[in-house]
Amino acid sequence: MASQKLTLADHLDQKVFNAIYSRALVYNTCWEDPAVDRIALNIGADDTMLVITSAGCNVLDYALAGPQRIHAVDANPRQNALLELKLAGITRLEFEDFFGAFGRGFHPYFRELYFDALRSELSTFAQAFWDRRVGWFGNPSGSFYFHGLSGIVARLFRTYLSMRPRLAQSIVDLFETRTLDDQRRIYDSRVRPLMWTPALNWALSRHITMSMLGVPHPQRKQVINQHQRGVAGFVRESVEYVLRQLPVWTNYFWSVYLRGHYTESCCPEYLKRENFMALKAGLGDRIQLHTATVTEFLQDTDEHISKFVLLDHMDWMSSYYPEALAEEWRFILRRATSDARIIFRTAHSAPSYLESLKLGSERSQLRDHLVFHDDLATELQSLDRVHTYAGFHVAELRA
Repeated sequence: MASQKLTLADHLDQKVFNAIYSRALVYNTCWEDPAVDRIALNIGADDTMLVITSAGCNVLDYALAGPQRIHAVDANPRQNALLELKLAGITRLEFEDFFGAFGRGFHPYFRELYFDALRSELSTFAQAFWDRRVGWFGNPSGSFYFHGLSGIVARLFRTYLSMRPRLAQSIVDLFETRTLDDQRRIYDSRVRPLMWTPALNWALSRHITMSMLGVPHPQRKQVINQHQRGVAGFVRESVEYVLRQLPVWTNYFWSVYLRGHYTESCCPEYLKRENFMALKAGLGDRIQLHTATVTEFLQDTDEHISKFVLLDHMDWMSSYYPEALAEEWRFILRRATSDARIIFRTAHSAPSYLESLKLGSERSQLRDHLVFHDDLATELQSLDRVHTYAGFHVAELRA
């Protein structure tokens, strides 16, 4: 697969994204729906998983399914530092304190909990990272979920809503509904007429906004090439699907950024009391963290992996580092068990690299090695509570 010819603008956008990604915690919560992932993966007791860490929420969710081992892999050590903090909290805290920090995003005594109970459980890097940011959990007028890059965008949106009280109240009322009919009625009559202003559309179309949400320039270009109304149009279409077709009262992905906190009835699985206790009782011990690229991890392990959760990183690798992506897939295929299942998401429903990526001396296509379950992926995509990816892909090794 030959490198795409990059323009000066492409190079500048790449440098901006790399500078942001290499210095910050990008994701403070996962932005992929693990409920559909679990159906796609059918996780069993004999499975060994490779999962890109992100914010760690979904790693903990998969652990509740009881696989033998989960390798949480991320090239950004700050993302692993967040999962380390969560695992330390599961080990050392009672549920009420843990939910205060990661459910409500605020605990009045988190600094004491951190230095007395959590810090000693962390790696040297994670200690240095959280020593400087322990205050993220201790602001009574703020929330952990308004920190990190994605959190800053959420905070800016809340500021925008504070200047538009009618829209803000309409969104609050929408998220208090308990039927799809009421939800659609409030969205159609009160939210939609006020929400999609030129100013909001302009902000959503800025590269810096997308970079802070962890969306690199190649993904933005894919969205623009696929959607006639560009990034803002795609975001609007996604939001309208979520708010009109899927129940908001279980949609903790969107509600946490509006409220700044979860509730005990609307939160990730790891924040439910019985699941927290199951993780504390031993399921959390099955998670191993690795600060590395996928290729680096697979090069250094002799383990065979039966389930892969690759998120969306191939979108930007295919544009900027196609040779590295081909190498990554060679190692995935080498370490995968014969019945391995692989899931990943893409900004385009049919990304070109599935056809153009060439592997090995035989220059085979990726599709020569994989069987894609397109019907299953389409069905699950319709249930996805996040709904910000155009493509969801479920594949197995070809026999």
